[in-house]
Amino acid sequence: MADLINLTIDGIPVAVPRGTVIVDAAKKINNDIPVFCYHPKLKPVGMCRMCLVEVGTPQVDRATRQVVIGADGNAVIAWMPKLQTACTTPVSEGMAVRTNTKQVLEARDDVLEFLLTSHPLDCPICDKGGECPLQNLTLAHGPGVSRFDYEAKQHNAKHVPLGDLIFLDRERCIQCSRCVRFQDEVADDHVLQFHERGRHMEIITFSDPPFDSVFGGNTTDICPVGALTTADFRFKARPWELDSTPSVCTHCPVGCNLSLNTRLETRSGGHEIKRVMPRQNEQVNEIWICDKGRYVHHFTRAEDRITRPLVRDARGNLAESTWEAALQLVADRVRGRQVGGVIGDRIANEDAYLFARLFREVLKGGFTAMSPAFPTAYADIARTYGVGKDTDFKELGKGDVILLVNCDLEQSAPVWFLRLRQAVVDRGARLIIAHDRPTKMHRYAARIDQYELGKAAHWATEQAAALADELKSARNVLVVFGDEKLSAEGARSLARSLANVLIESGHTGKANSGLLPLYPHANTQGVFDALERGFTVPEQVGVAWLVGVGDGNAVPKAAFTVVQELFLTDLAKNADVVLPALSFAEREGTFTSGDRRVQRFYRALPPLGQARADWWIIQEVAKRLGAKWDYKDAGQIFGDLAGHNALYAGLTYASLGQVEAQWPPVGRADLYYGGAVYDNSGGIGARYAAGAERAGFMPAVEWVTAPDADIEALQRLPRMLYQDGELIGRSKVLAGHIQFNETEIARAAR
Repeated sequence: MADLINLTIDGIPVAVPRGTVIVDAAKKINNDIPVFCYHPKLKPVGMCRMCLVEVGTPQVDRATRQVVIGADGNAVIAWMPKLQTACTTPVSEGMAVRTNTKQVLEARDDVLEFLLTSHPLDCPICDKGGECPLQNLTLAHGPGVSRFDYEAKQHNAKHVPLGDLIFLDRERCIQCSRCVRFQDEVADDHVLQFHERGRHMEIITFSDPPFDSVFGGNTTDICPVGALTTADFRFKARPWELDSTPSVCTHCPVGCNLSLNTRLETRSGGHEIKRVMPRQNEQVNEIWICDKGRYVHHFTRAEDRITRPLVRDARGNLAESTWEAALQLVADRVRGRQVGGVIGDRIANEDAYLFARLFREVLKGGFTAMSPAFPTAYADIARTYGVGKDTDFKELGKGDVILLVNCDLEQSAPVWFLRLRQAVVDRGARLIIAHDRPTKMHRYAARIDQYELGKAAHWATEQAAALADELKSARNVLVVFGDEKLSAEGARSLARSLANVLIESGHTGKANSGLLPLYPHANTQGVFDALERGFTVPEQVGVAWLVGVGDGNAVPKAAFTVVQELFLTDLAKNADVVLPALSFAEREGTFTSGDRRVQRFYRALPPLGQARADWWIIQEVAKRLGAKWDYKDAGQIFGDLAGHNALYAGLTYASLGQVEAQWPPVGRADLYYGGAVYDNSGGIGARYAAGAERAGFMPAVEWVTAPDADIEALQRLPRMLYQDGELIGRSKVLAGHIQFNETEIARAAR
């Protein structure tokens, strides 16, 4: 139990942990002290003075050093002669705070009047209108009339780009420093700072390229005015026009919680995503998202989306068809033939489960596989020795060890980078890194091992015993690893060796310890779980059925090919039947993150054209092959999955959709405290237990000799956040950030 301090705020008693500042203590009793510069995720600085309150402490008799007791039997309070900043003043035993006296209210009035002397009166055209803390607090606490002349206000050039993604309106900035502090304290990207002094003070960027950070969009969320806006959303819509739908990011294994803000466009006549915002989930992404998750949504309404079934005609061309004709053709071709099915790892659990069931029960002579193939080589090990069910990265700190092997954490899982960096820098966890090259996490490492390119598995095999001995005394051990420059065999060897480190050091089957794999997408683990069988597909089959694999090259050759996709990829262009699928924003379903948290996402957009959910397409073919399936929605399929897969036993859409109080209470009720982040109305999800936590489990992994470096694997680029792909390539705002691989560069040069 934390050391609790007792105090009163406006006469109401409250007990909070030692070190809590008055602003947060007041939040415990729903007393909202107004703030501008303070943010619960940043260090307090006391710059804006909006949070001034009266503070008193028990009077102590100088002679006896005892608290003076009044006639009423309570301690006599000695009130401080001046108001105190509630955001920088920690609570103390017996403290008394007054937040609503005449002196306090006059101080708030004065602070707001002072801020407005330099602030433009452009609320009708400001992007922050409708969710502006300055606007809201001025209405609640500010002066009705300004004593200052509008012509004397500071005037600067409007909408100056800090980079190609973030714009600054210098007139609106109130110098709260939230953006600077976020980049310094949370992201560790020191790319912003104040320039000049007094009324000429302004935010500038000094990095090359400007505002060089993959977390920059978060500064617009926590900016308390309209000073910072994104290139993606500025002047696009008003907050009150937008519908908000809970969702989950699809781009990496973290599973960040999102809110998709949508609106009906009068010009196009269709609904669009206007912006992507973080949704608070303290166990997943807290209130942060990376810029990839924020800006890659444009693919959902890209002009080249497939909207009708396509079938190759007698002349060899793909021509539009009806669903009935296309589905019947697929059913006729797969009946009685050897079918090889490959499914991508951005597909929902419900799609993967039904696809696997189709092959198990209907196409009994078929084979199912997963794309990309590399994670399937070690996903079972990661699932067995993965982090404990009750793991919470916020609990990692002094006495714990974080081991990073063969990975660039910021590029592969950006928000895990933020969270594990804090465990090391802010709370004292020990960081050990093994890699063939430097990464940003190297800044914080207590120990660094470097090996030759492609030799990660060799390093792990050689060091496993020594590491296990070193880690036995640790409170918890978290092992994060990637498959960079490794073959499937090498990746499995690495995972086995790291699992042995955990077993030998006694850190399996418990919270805050275990393996954490850096999978390529949001549902790599979920697809692996859902398929429940071998992953080898013959190189040659009668029919190839490809669901959401993009342009993956690990697909079988076939006389007849079926592709379910969003776009006409190279594989789709050469297919015999192309079936238009829905994007994640046009349907509901679940994803299972890299740490095995199962989470719901919801439908935010209507279907585009005649596109259908992947599970619907699979079911319709199954019906034509004699299956008596009749799933009405994804929720029914998930119920079936949970009933047949022991890993998901007990999970339901209802349980995954449950919410619980989050601390700090960031949400839409008081935008000045936490920013424009959305509270969690869609559920926080649930993590299923690792194999090592289950009853009767006997931990054992065979020791293996690491394979030689694979030439093909060595030629692959490391996984990069802005790596070129079908989805990111359709985001105009990120066009200048996309990282192309060597093959595409060579092709462009020709």
